[in-house]
Amino acid sequence: MTRSPRVPRLVLTASVASLVLLATACGGEAEPAAGGAPGASGQPVTLTYWSSSAGAQQTADAFNKTHPDIQVKFSAVPGGPDGAAKLANAVKGGNAPDLATMDYSALPEFASGGNLEDLTATSGKLVSEKFPAAVQSLVKLGGRTWAVPFDVTPLELFYRKDIFEKHGVAVPRTWEEYKAAGEKINKADPSVRVTNFGGGDPAVLAGLSWQAGARWYGTEGDKWKIAVDDPASRRVAEYWNGLMASGVASKTPLWGEGEAKERSSGQVATVIGAAWTAGTFLVNYPDLKGKWGIAPLPTWDGKPATGMYGGTSYVVPKGSKHTVAAAEFIRWVTTEPEAIRARLSSLKAPSSALPANPEMRAEAAKLFDASYFEGQDPYAVAGEAAGTIVPGWTWGPVHLQVSSAQGAAGADLVKALSEGQAAAVKAVKDRGLGLAG
Repeated sequence: MTRSPRVPRLVLTASVASLVLLATACGGEAEPAAGGAPGASGQPVTLTYWSSSAGAQQTADAFNKTHPDIQVKFSAVPGGPDGAAKLANAVKGGNAPDLATMDYSALPEFASGGNLEDLTATSGKLVSEKFPAAVQSLVKLGGRTWAVPFDVTPLELFYRKDIFEKHGVAVPRTWEEYKAAGEKINKADPSVRVTNFGGGDPAVLAGLSWQAGARWYGTEGDKWKIAVDDPASRRVAEYWNGLMASGVASKTPLWGEGEAKERSSGQVATVIGAAWTAGTFLVNYPDLKGKWGIAPLPTWDGKPATGMYGGTSYVVPKGSKHTVAAAEFIRWVTTEPEAIRARLSSLKAPSSALPANPEMRAEAAKLFDASYFEGQDPYAVAGEAAGTIVPGWTWGPVHLQVSSAQGAAGADLVKALSEGQAAAVKAVKDRGLGLAG
């Protein structure tokens, strides 16, 4: 999950003009030859693995105990844009790892830049059979499979049950009801805002735009279509700008000491979060046990729908000589219950990250203490939300630059859309990619 809007310059090659051209150049669904079969030389294959994910070392250790022919050597790396820059430079320098984790939003940039191995032959069938369609669209680009999903991150509404009950407010089903609830609470107690939304994480704006039906990136022939500042996204931005302007929502940034203070002191009635957010409440606000509830994200028309906030996948960086062995580790870590047990049992803090593979969710739920939410199962709620993720969203080949521009815009979400649109157009042109009019 990327929380910082600061994006360092990535060193990406331009071996492929776009993912559309990539599919054409590869001749449709022809499968490349796979290499690195484990044990072929009589010696164990050693895989190097980079990740910032908590519990990655423990999952590698558990895998090694049951796979004597494949041994995984793990190294911790920074998350977010810093990690992406490190990986891009490693690919360019010829010293990239055999395995890595990567945010979904960075995949098209790495794939279209020729920095990832094509996993169609080794993992394409796994992705098609084991993962929901809405998540498949994030890792299948240009007719090829470039990654295997780790988690799915539907946006949800976390709300203070005691505050809602005190002011006689029902859990909102629509954004109109959400606004009305916030206004009623704030009028009765001006010290309480409906939530904080003052910038700090453009991924939330992307997820809410996704829910509203936006399509920031698309293709037209062999050209990229950029629509960051489209009507659906503008509706979202103007809505939240209005709530902040009226004082119903706080302009405190989404992450930092101010945000934590507002939540812990009861100055915000709701939090717009994702599946992984539930676990953070147990650590950051232990004294509020029993006061927080989880509900589906309000929608514009009252029909269940949501977008995603973050999310991680497994990739094989370009140049790996052990793609078959890497595929076996990826299969194990994303579909075997033993992998979930190894990761979650090792964590000092609880995790509510929702596995993208539905078969893994029951195992994860067993290891989570749901008593904080008074018996409400965060995994069950998130699983239902995952089923309402609006299909068809894809990320573009320059989204890291877009995210950086949006983060710099601060609390003005309309400005963030405009700056993101301009950054996307410039970055596409700078990379020599085709841009639809």
